[in-house]
Amino acid sequence: MPIVVNLDVMLARRKMRSRELAEQIGITEQNVSLLKSGKVRGVRFDTLARICEVLQCQPGDLLEYRPGPQPAAPDTDA
Repeated sequence: MPIVVNLDVMLARRKMRSRELAEQIGITEQNVSLLKSGKVRGVRFDTLARICEVLQCQPGDLLEYRPGPQPAAPDTDA
C-alpha cells in the first residue's frame, strides 16, 4: 500500500508509549498497534485529530505517501 503510517516514529520522538497514547485519545492499545502497523483500512478524522493533539504534530507527520508500481490497466481492445 502506498500510504505509510509513521505513528511509531512520532511516539519515539515524543518518548511516549502506545498504552499512554491509547489512554489519552480514548481507543484501545490494540487499535493503536493496528494503526502503527498500517493494518487498518482507514482512520476517523476525529481519531486522527486527537492523535495530532496529544503528539503535537500534523497529520502529514503521521501519514506518508510512497508511490509504488501501478497495476496494469485492463486491455480494452475489442
